[in-house]
Amino acid sequence: MTMPSTISVPQGGFRYLPGGFQYSAAVVAEPGFVIERAVFDAALPLEEGFARIEAHLRALGRPMAALCACELRSPAPLTEADFVSFNRRYVQPLEQWGIYLDGANPVARCNLVPADRPPKTVVFHAFSYTRPTAVAQQRPDFVTSGAAECPDRPGYRDAIVRLGETSPDALCEKLAFALGDLESRFAPLGVGWADVKELNLYSVHDLHRPLLQGLSSRAGADCAVTCHAVRPPVVDLEIELDARRHGSALLLPRTPG
Repeated sequence: MTMPSTISVPQGGFRYLPGGFQYSAAVVAEPGFVIERAVFDAALPLEEGFARIEAHLRALGRPMAALCACELRSPAPLTEADFVSFNRRYVQPLEQWGIYLDGANPVARCNLVPADRPPKTVVFHAFSYTRPTAVAQQRPDFVTSGAAECPDRPGYRDAIVRLGETSPDALCEKLAFALGDLESRFAPLGVGWADVKELNLYSVHDLHRPLLQGLSSRAGADCAVTCHAVRPPVVDLEIELDARRHGSALLLPRTPG
């Protein structure tokens, strides 16, 4: 099987691994750039979040093309049809900024549903972007989109591992698939488990121990693991994983200071 290739975004200072129209599978910083993650102190509605992103990047003197990843929180899991409809709305600002072109979206994303006190509407939790650096990086910064227990392509439900099952055995099989899918994105980015600094598990099920067992067989996997009590954005999915390495992070107040 031919390994998928990344595509360069010269204006943004990163490369991306193609995914669907709604997001890329992963992004990796080009030499001379790092990825910075900005977390909103208070979650912002989608449109307001996009406006704050634009203002923040312009204040830094960075082009909109520097935006490389978005993190959303949603009220409830959607059917696949509703998920597609939402994504059509989500990509509109990216299209206006010239980021989303001809059905290709370079921006990675995770979109999750909090198990406790979910928002009433889709909100922005955080975003990531590139910044130039004069310091040589031994390992590149990168961010993946979420990997679930099915291939990331149309027809989610038909391909979900152990659809409708939540027994310990079924959940471990789902987790193994998601972990393998996530891992398959590393080689095209030019990274490996030794480069991962943060691994996030998104599920309402207690899978911390099985995840650590899955990592124990992967050479170089020595990263921080965080478990989040959230659900994936599509009905019938139980698990999502993502991985990242970024140079710095900051907290953004609700209103610009």
